[in-house]
Amino acid sequence: MLDPHNSAKFYSALPRQFNDHFLLTRALTHRSYLNENRSVIEDNERLEFLGDAILGYVVAEWLYNHFPEKNEGVLTKLRSSLVHTQQLAGFARSINLGSVLLLGRGEDQAGGRDRNAILCDAFEALIAAIYLNTDIQTVKEFIYPFLENEIHSILANHSEEDVKSRLQEWAQAQGFSSPVYVLTGEFGPDHDKVFTVKVVIDDNEIAEGSGGSKQLAEKSAAAAAILKMGIKEE
Repeated sequence: MLDPHNSAKFYSALPRQFNDHFLLTRALTHRSYLNENRSVIEDNERLEFLGDAILGYVVAEWLYNHFPEKNEGVLTKLRSSLVHTQQLAGFARSINLGSVLLLGRGEDQAGGRDRNAILCDAFEALIAAIYLNTDIQTVKEFIYPFLENEIHSILANHSEEDVKSRLQEWAQAQGFSSPVYVLTGEFGPDHDKVFTVKVVIDDNEIAEGSGGSKQLAEKSAAAAAILKMGIKEE
């Protein structure tokens, strides 16, 4: 049974100008629902195709205008982070899109309302539906808040990703073996775990770090190693 409160949150998130119920219904229709309801003529896959292209353009333009100092390679990585499946599914969850999806009974019972792939596809389809009923400016105004809320976290993660690469490049330049990351601890309940990891180079423990995931702990350890070894960024 759908939660009316969750549904209300979804509808309140839509642009006021978007009023085409037919397009909205199609954007929310998963192919599993089509298979069980022969009166429905199309699922959201064609809209998803269009929405993917629109989203790519809007995100690229937004990044281009907001980060004039960053080169094409960095902008490409940032765009990929903002439009990948898990991220778009997160955007969909933030407006409770899953609560209004039209799913087949089997898919619904299997947890389809919270599956990343389904939420991502429906979010892209929704973008296309908004575009077809309104205009590109309305789409931008709908998407921009999602980007603004997420970009700082993504920028931080990208800067952390460079830390492991920098440490590896330094080790190789010095003739050492590649850094090895070893899990040394795991604490806390399942929903709030903290991991500790040590980084080892040529059998020498260099530094230790911690984080809410193994990946974040590795990055923390790499950052600590860079600081300890006095490695300068070139």
